[in-house]
Amino acid sequence: MTPAQLSDAVLRTARDGLGVVAGPEAVALRRAPHGRPGWATPVALRLAATAGRDARDVARVLRDGLLAVPGVRTVEITGTAFLTIAVDDEAGLLTQLLARPRPTPLPEDPARDIARWAAATGTAPGPGLLVQRDGNPLFRVRHAHARSRAVTRAADALGVTPEPGAAPYDAAERALLALLGERPPVRPAPWLDQVARAFAATGHGRAALPVGDGKPTAVHRARLALAQATGTVLADGLLQLGISAPDHM
Repeated sequence: MTPAQLSDAVLRTARDGLGVVAGPEAVALRRAPHGRPGWATPVALRLAATAGRDARDVARVLRDGLLAVPGVRTVEITGTAFLTIAVDDEAGLLTQLLARPRPTPLPEDPARDIARWAAATGTAPGPGLLVQRDGNPLFRVRHAHARSRAVTRAADALGVTPEPGAAPYDAAERALLALLGERPPVRPAPWLDQVARAFAATGHGRAALPVGDGKPTAVHRARLALAQATGTVLADGLLQLGISAPDHM
């Protein structure tokens, strides 16, 4: 079950169990704290007033309904009325992202890209957005996409194929996974920058490639899946903004 599918399941449970119709923004899934598996959401707190019921009562109704959903393993109520939900297959997120067709990139046009990024972020379209340095958010996002494509090309040359969940992910990679699992916001530019920063924190996918005479392992295949999925998300987001997503930088 992917985070988007879990979000839909929570909303269906709220509708069927509480008679409340809400949008995806009410769910707000985030990785469970303290390294615990699964997703945490304050949805019960958000829906309590609409349902006209105590937040913990709402949380109990949601818990009981979600436990009947295929793919949901456990649901725990913590704190005031937070739900922590563990699902069976978090690798499904990467499988879903890898199945997306790669979007046709726009031709590069620096003036257009700068203008559209500035419009999307509410910033001035100044020359700073042309600078190819990490301090430039437009560069960070486009560079992260280019790095993903470079890793993919190198993996193809070495015969490494992606395999979601073939090996455990470390803390930085799980943080990136959490971002990839979120629904893109209405204004996606800052979120794309978060994804790019998180991808950089993993080493831009370098762990997806064996070093020297080393042979590809499950670790490489798992990390390649993460790198390729990140590239797909960044390409989709840039296309949505009308900005080019170069393969080389």
